[in-house]
Amino acid sequence: MRVLIQRVSEASVTIDKIVHGSIQQGMVLLIGIATDDTEEDVTWLIAKITKLRIFNDSEGKMNLSMQDIQGEFLAISQFTLHASTKKGNRPGFTEAARPEIAVPLYEYFLKELKKSQLKVEAGVFGADMKVQLINDGPTTIWIDSKNKE
Repeated sequence: MRVLIQRVSEASVTIDKIVHGSIQQGMVLLIGIATDDTEEDVTWLIAKITKLRIFNDSEGKMNLSMQDIQGEFLAISQFTLHASTKKGNRPGFTEAARPEIAVPLYEYFLKELKKSQLKVEAGVFGADMKVQLINDGPTTIWIDSKNKE
């Protein structure tokens, strides 16, 4: 499972010209689920994301977590995070999980994220979404549960 984290001052997701979710300071999480991902990947990622210290303290150093700032999450499913560009110019998505695997894991991810007691907004799996955000920093971090660093 791959998650692209963007530290934001605000963000929203719109579906069919209707704002489906919006947040203030916090993180936009773009979530890519692979064919071999499990609930263990979700558990590891949630622990990492909720404790990740990427928000500035009073000295301007990245030292605070989402819990520390009482930040808000906007989670968006994003199968294109598993794009392969090895051949030709058209990306392939064979590593991205099919909906029968991805939907339950995405829903589990949201359920586990809500245990943080922080605000969690989300897009709709498979929908054509328009995501707007103001990346704060800019700060963007890539985490892959198969490459635990």
